[in-house]
Amino acid sequence: MSTESLARRGASGRQPTVHDVAALAGVSRQTVSNVLNAPDIVKGATRERVERAIAELGYRPHASARRLRTRKSSTIGIRLDPVQNGISGSVLDRFLHAVTEQADARRMRILLFTARDPADEIQQFERLLDGADVDGFLLTSTFYDDPRIEWLIATGAPFVTFGRPWGVTDMADADHRWVDVDGRHGLAEATRAVLELGASRVAYLGWPPPSGTGDERRRGWREAMSSVPGGLSEVELDALEVTSEDAVPLASEAVRALVARGTAFDGLVCASDTLALGALMVLGGSVPIVGYDNTPVASAVGLPSVEQPLEQVAAAALELLLDEVDDGPVIGDVASPGDPRHRLLRPQVVWR
Repeated sequence: MSTESLARRGASGRQPTVHDVAALAGVSRQTVSNVLNAPDIVKGATRERVERAIAELGYRPHASARRLRTRKSSTIGIRLDPVQNGISGSVLDRFLHAVTEQADARRMRILLFTARDPADEIQQFERLLDGADVDGFLLTSTFYDDPRIEWLIATGAPFVTFGRPWGVTDMADADHRWVDVDGRHGLAEATRAVLELGASRVAYLGWPPPSGTGDERRRGWREAMSSVPGGLSEVELDALEVTSEDAVPLASEAVRALVARGTAFDGLVCASDTLALGALMVLGGSVPIVGYDNTPVASAVGLPSVEQPLEQVAAAALELLLDEVDDGPVIGDVASPGDPRHRLLRPQVVWR
């Protein structure tokens, strides 16, 4: 990008970002960050080049971009997601409780805010950063091509996501620290456990694609079913798969349709406890049913379910956000995708 191009972008009213400084100076974003936060570790010539670029562009880093080291506000911003139902929605409530407790132990506070959609959430980010109300953000409910992540990286604001960067080729981007639960492993384990009970045709009830989380859970079921010696063909597996939006009545309708078309199955694993409850209302105890999220509702009705390690997720998210990262082993029993700044944790099936 040329100097003239960068100048035009600055003249257009958009505030220059750390990306613009790095491009003009011919260095990485990390080098720009080092010049701003630890100039003594940067070679003199490089530091001068970056400083010239900063001056030429009129770049002013958000005051909060360096606050996680100084903790001037000691506050982490988290969007309070709308509750879509009273079953699976409880997972984020439990996660927020865990994060709040663990943040308090670190003398940090949680600031909850609401937003109508991703665009509105980005506006909230900007408002909170400009007001120095937060030191960084913890994002939830990530999705394919999430614009919030791109905006935060471009702005240089500290953040961590609970959820992988779906829809990108570089899952190990150092600028995007994330924690996630391996739903693929969880559904594979649930499927294998149902097979061990004597089932041979385990069906799957999931969400319509594309859904980063749902697609991963579906892969776990499919891989477990495909690994059975003398197992089912791809066509037979397709017939055992059904989808529904995450609502009990719609899940019940989907299972009724599966039964009505004469598909034989002797077990069912589901992408959520909401879907599992809808299936239970149709099937009763005629076949083993396993949900996902181990919600209070699943416990109350006696549904086996895959439990996410939310305490570990909260601990890992705060470690990454507060830069408590080292080169040691990651939390959980799954290796990270090559970088301790990315954590993939394993869930477990809770049987009842």
